[in-house]
Amino acid sequence: MTGAQRINASQQAVWTALNDVDVLKQCIPGCEQIARVSPTDLEALVVLRVGPVKASFKGAVKLSDIDPPNGYTIKGEGNGGSSGQAKGGARVWLTRDGRYTVLNYDVNAEVTGKLAQLGARLIDATAKKLADDFFQKLGDIVAPPTNEILAEREARQWIVIRVIKRVVRAIRRLFGGGGDAADRPAG
Repeated sequence: MTGAQRINASQQAVWTALNDVDVLKQCIPGCEQIARVSPTDLEALVVLRVGPVKASFKGAVKLSDIDPPNGYTIKGEGNGGSSGQAKGGARVWLTRDGRYTVLNYDVNAEVTGKLAQLGARLIDATAKKLADDFFQKLGDIVAPPTNEILAEREARQWIVIRVIKRVVRAIRRLFGGGGDAADRPAG
């Protein structure tokens, strides 16, 4: 899974945030604890819900291929007890685009145990959402969003909500559940 986040900040500011454990704790969804144990090693406790499974992952993260302020590779493993294990990594690199820094990422993740039984689609969708949430939050911390950006995000949210409502109504009609009276054909 790949993606990018345009951040209205210097490359050095984004790099500094990517290496600040206090910022990382705010950005990592479900992060309860994070500590740097060496210049290249971190330990974290993260609590996540994936579908019906809630898991606490205690894990270790290692940074490699460190190229300040351009990027690094991150690899990690977490044990979620009876829920399973997760491991993965990401290549993160920064590029300039005019006044913006583009934070690019290529992420991979694997899960085992109960989590793996949920199916690849749910795991992939959850992993994408977690990555997107992390990088958006990082961007918001480094360069707080303008009112224009916040309005654009809200508009996108409403579009998604409307589409989901229409799909749900269509499924209900298809399976005889009715739907809203306004959705039913006249006559």
